[in-house]
Amino acid sequence: MRNLIRIIAVFLFVGITTAVSAQTPKFGHIDLQALIQVMPERASAETQFNAFQSDLEDIFGEMQKDLQTKMMEFEALGADASEIKRNAKVSEIQDMQQRIQNYQQTANAQLQQKQTELLKPVFDKAEAAIGEVAKEKGLLYVFDIGSKVVLYKSNESVDVLPLVRTKLGI
Repeated sequence: MRNLIRIIAVFLFVGITTAVSAQTPKFGHIDLQALIQVMPERASAETQFNAFQSDLEDIFGEMQKDLQTKMMEFEALGADASEIKRNAKVSEIQDMQQRIQNYQQTANAQLQQKQTELLKPVFDKAEAAIGEVAKEKGLLYVFDIGSKVVLYKSNESVDVLPLVRTKLGI
């Protein structure tokens, strides 16, 4: 009886070990940036971003022009202008320079925020399609090889870029 239990235990152990080793994990890889570049939604987001950036640059250009005008007015005062008038112009120019510097910082933050806002739906759509393809192919992980984080890529790794492009109709 003891021998029978041992034999059954050995068969179960061998069977479980064989079943576990037969299920090799499957990995995939994709260059996410290459996918994003071919998505039509990216082009639309880029057009909107460029229009927003152009508006900010127009405002900045007007501010620069106003500063140049103030500086020319200061230079035109000449030596016979009173010290009070000169100090007022210098103060005005310094205030304008400070406003321009603040505007540049604010504009850069707005540009980054707008870019994130416009590209988030594109990345979300790409990631959803990658997830669907990974599930269909039974992949455990999909690595982004464009981020240069992957140190090794086996030939057994599945390139999901063509599959995701097909899934998105690109």
